[in-house]
Amino acid sequence: MFRHRGPKRSFQQNIRLAVLLCLTAGFVNASGFLGFFVLTTNITGHAALLAVKLTEGDLRAVRMVALWLVLFLSGAFCSSLYLAKTGAYTVPIMIEIIILCAVGYFGHTFDKSVVKTEYFAGSLLFAMGMQNALVSVISGSVVRTTHLTGMFTDLGIDLAAAYMKAPRVQKKIVLRVTIILFFLLGGIIGGFAFIKLRYHCFYIAGGILVIAMCYDFFRVNLMLFKKRFLTHFP
Repeated sequence: MFRHRGPKRSFQQNIRLAVLLCLTAGFVNASGFLGFFVLTTNITGHAALLAVKLTEGDLRAVRMVALWLVLFLSGAFCSSLYLAKTGAYTVPIMIEIIILCAVGYFGHTFDKSVVKTEYFAGSLLFAMGMQNALVSVISGSVVRTTHLTGMFTDLGIDLAAAYMKAPRVQKKIVLRVTIILFFLLGGIIGGFAFIKLRYHCFYIAGGILVIAMCYDFFRVNLMLFKKRFLTHFP
């Protein structure tokens, strides 16, 4: 699911990537909003908020929102740089898991203060920046997990192409719909989980990422075992 990149990836690999990572992103977006009153998986709204606060002269809010933009960018930069240098995906995902678990552990200390809002929302934005860059690099920008504006636009384009009988667009439509549905599903689950578990619900998001890593690890090793078995016992 993570090991192949760009054109080498199959449609099934992209679907599995979309299911697990979009589920995580939707979960974090909903639970992060309920917990810290900030959308934590995209920065389009924050860019608009930054402009509004600048016009209002609210420099304290400008600094906070600008920090969030920088943290999302930094997460994407660090993840992409690590992938480019090592080709491995485990460290960015492990960092994201650690951040989610840390938010789950310390979240109960959130007191709605500006400082705590900066810390908690900023850490989640950094983690989501890492995830979005990771998935974009691995899938060749076919899968994006943390925001839906581009997905709805691409889906509209693909639906128009399908209506005009263009070839080879069915799989694109299925992938776009999968991304949208699982992001929404993750948001629904995240909302209910936060109501029931409060900040401990972020452990669930970390657990989904653990499942994604374990699935990839065991699937590859199972394939290697089959090859060795067939070599010795044809």
